[in-house]
Amino acid sequence: MSTDNARPRPPVTEADVLAWLETTAAAVQTGELNANDLIDLLGELRRASAACADASDWALLAAREEGASLRQIAPVFGKGYVRAPAARLEKLHRQAQNASQWLAILRHKQSV
Repeated sequence: MSTDNARPRPPVTEADVLAWLETTAAAVQTGELNANDLIDLLGELRRASAACADASDWALLAAREEGASLRQIAPVFGKGYVRAPAARLEKLHRQAQNASQWLAILRHKQSV
């Protein structure tokens, strides 16, 4: 994909989450959501968080396959250290050697 317009965007962004949080907090304050509703939301958020982590792992593997160095990747892990992505890659490589294998694992997890 060569143009910025064709570049895939994440399904959810930090701004999306903040907007949702503001709306949901207002609903709680007005009594539109109760504890059971919030527990249901918590479960959905936990599952979505795990899915985002899986997608992040896929992107990490794919970036390395496309030639990105650990030094290039490190800033998205914070503090600019290469240890964090290196450790994550090491852990991922115990399960999958490349992004395609990781995607197959995620598909299998979804079907179980």
